[in-house]
Amino acid sequence: MATRESLDPYLLRVLYTLLVEKSVSRTALRLNQSQPAISVALKRLREIVDDPILVRGKGGMVPTERGADLLEHARNALNEIGRIVEPKKPFDPARSTREFRIGTRDHMTLFLVPRLVERIRVLAPGTKLHISALGADFDYEVAFERDSLDVAIGNWLAPPDHYHLQALFEDDVASLVAANHRYASRPWSVEEYLRLPHVAPTATVVGQRNVVDAYLASQRMQRNTVITLSYFSLIPYTLCDSDLVFTSSRRLCEHFAALLPLKVVQPPIAFPPMRYSQLWHERTQQSPECVWLRRQIQDAARALSHARFDESS
Repeated sequence: MATRESLDPYLLRVLYTLLVEKSVSRTALRLNQSQPAISVALKRLREIVDDPILVRGKGGMVPTERGADLLEHARNALNEIGRIVEPKKPFDPARSTREFRIGTRDHMTLFLVPRLVERIRVLAPGTKLHISALGADFDYEVAFERDSLDVAIGNWLAPPDHYHLQALFEDDVASLVAANHRYASRPWSVEEYLRLPHVAPTATVVGQRNVVDAYLASQRMQRNTVITLSYFSLIPYTLCDSDLVFTSSRRLCEHFAALLPLKVVQPPIAFPPMRYSQLWHERTQQSPECVWLRRQIQDAARALSHARFDESS
């Protein structure tokens, strides 16, 4: 059995116009083609669909039953092709009902996320925002590839090469201990800091060190971590009336020191600043909606940085 010719966009447009105009001459005029060219196209179409499509009637040409059925299919197919080739419409946040999906560590909900939510509720009130906690139970790389994540926010030492990364803000590193901790009011040595029992968050990706342990390892040092927790927000409560030490961003430490009987202390090791960035997959690089979302995250981070500067001045 011979293989039939495929239906290309040109033949599809000729088919649709013939069924609407019911005339080879009017079709040729409308498509700016010669009558012989349309006649050749009609012959090809008849071979492809194995039907005359149009036949002579009393007042001109009329569609066959099969031809009449093809009209709606041809219209829909041309509309779909048009959607593929037409330029992407500009994103209108005020009218959008898009669902945005962000992955981040839970402590970002204390600082960055509230500012981001405020912006989105004002600028794009019809959108929805889903925020997932990064960690062992939520692999951002898998989520990106499954199209279930638009952007991730965190402090990566070495993110995968095939992702886009944009810096957002920095924060100094500090330690947090109970207010009655023996090192809450006196300096400590590097040896004492490393020997004391530490509580730490689990890494964003299973099998990788968190940024504090990664830096210590680069300096050939290791702290005594005795407790690990998946959520940053739970850690400060384990410090109260204990000998544990927690090391993280200064903003986070100061936040909980104002709420709980805790004290912020300077660690004896000169940790580099924690650098927070937003990360996204190549598939959303050109998406107008995601470009807009990343801009809102950047603006919220800028506002956060300014707020910290104002507080410290």
